[in-house]
Amino acid sequence: MPLAADAAPGSTVSGALDRAHGALLGLAIGDALGMPTQMLSRSRVRELWGRIEGFEAAPLENEIASGTPAGRVTDDTDQAVILGRLLLAGRGVVDLDAYAAQLLAWQDRMVRLGSLDLLGPSTLKALTAYRAGVPATETGRCGDTNGAAMRVAPVGVLMPADPLVGLVEAVAQVDVMTHNTGIANAGAAAVAAAVSVGVGGGSVAESLEVAGLAAELGSTYGCFVPGADVAARILWARGLVAAAGSDDAAVDAVATLVGTGVATQEAVPAALALAERFGADPWRACCAAASLGGDSDTIAAMVGAVLGACHGVAAFPSAARAAVAAANPGLGPQLAELAAGLLGLRGSL
Repeated sequence: MPLAADAAPGSTVSGALDRAHGALLGLAIGDALGMPTQMLSRSRVRELWGRIEGFEAAPLENEIASGTPAGRVTDDTDQAVILGRLLLAGRGVVDLDAYAAQLLAWQDRMVRLGSLDLLGPSTLKALTAYRAGVPATETGRCGDTNGAAMRVAPVGVLMPADPLVGLVEAVAQVDVMTHNTGIANAGAAAVAAAVSVGVGGGSVAESLEVAGLAAELGSTYGCFVPGADVAARILWARGLVAAAGSDDAAVDAVATLVGTGVATQEAVPAALALAERFGADPWRACCAAASLGGDSDTIAAMVGAVLGACHGVAAFPSAARAAVAAANPGLGPQLAELAAGLLGLRGSL
C-alpha cells in the first residue's frame, strides 16, 4: 500500500529548522528508496516492482547493492554526513586534508564490510592521486561526475542563497579536492542553491529558478572539461516534464531523454526535472526518481533534499521516517543534529 505524507505538502508553514532537517532527511529517504534500483534499467525496475512506492530490499542481481535490506542508505547519505560534520568543525570551511582522510576511511570501512557501494569514479580517482602525494588542491581537476552534487545539501543548509556568489564560492571550495571542474561545480551549486532557497522559506518554483542561476555561475569555477551546459539542460529538462501528458510520461522522458547516468549533466537536470513535476509531493517525487533505474539513489537523494528543504519533515510519511531510522541506527539523531548545527551558523559566516 503506498504511503502518504502526514500533512499535505505545503499545507503548513514550517520553520527554518524543520526545513533544514527536511533537506537532510529527504536526502536520506530518497537515497534509501533508490538503493535497490540503482544501476538497473528502467524496464527491469518495471519488471521487478512496477513502480517504486516504498522501501524495497535490493535484488541479488544488483551488482552494487545485492541483498541490502530495505531502507538502508548508501554513499550519498554517508558522504553528506561527512561533509556536514567537516563544515561544522571548520565553521563553513572544509579542511581538504581532513576531507580526504575521512572519505578514504569511509572507503576502507566499506571494503572491510564487503560492500560494493564504494567511492564514485571522480572521487576515487582524486583520492588515489592524493594517496600518491598529489596535493588536495590539485586532485580534482578532472572530476566531472555527480558525486559533488549528491553530497552538497549541507552547504545549502549552511549558506544563504543571497548573495548567490557566496554560496557558489562555498560549493567550489568544497569541490576542489574531488570535482574541481566547471561541470561539477555547476551541478553542485544548483542543488545547494535549491536547498538553500527552500531552507530560507522559498517555494519550489523559486528554488528551481535560483538553481539555474547558480548552475550558470558555478560553471565559471574550476577547470574546463567538455560537456553539455548544466544550466541549459536544467531549464530544458524542467520544460520537458512540465509539458508531459502524464506523470509516467514525465518519468519516461527523464529516463530516455535527460538521462540517469553518473554524469552531472544528466543526474542533476533529471533530479530538478522531477522536482518540477512532483514539486507538491516530495514523497512521490522520491518514489518516481527511485523508479528510474540508472543512478537512481543519487537522483532520488537530490530530489529529496531539494523538496525536503521546501516542505519540511512532515512532507514525508512518518512510517517512511521510522523505517529509515530503524534500518540505519543512529542516523536520525545525526541528521537532526547536523541540521541544527548548520542552521545555527547560517548567515553568520
